[in-house]
Amino acid sequence: MSERRPINPLALPLADAAKLLSKAGGRVIRAEQIEADVAAGAPTNGDGTINLVTYAAWLSSSRGEYGRGD
Repeated sequence: MSERRPINPLALPLADAAKLLSKAGGRVIRAEQIEADVAAGAPTNGDGTINLVTYAAWLSSSRGEYGRGD
């Protein structure tokens, strides 16, 4: 039996965040896309993991109201 570690949405490695977002969103999200967002200013935790709540807030604010980008 494989050992599963709990998923902590407040501290996910970028690759795990991409997998989780892909499954939840119905489209492929690659770790490279999240890495590009981090390079563009998306917040990360001190250990390099990502908090999905703050990441979602950052995405929302960086794209403007309703995703229009303004």
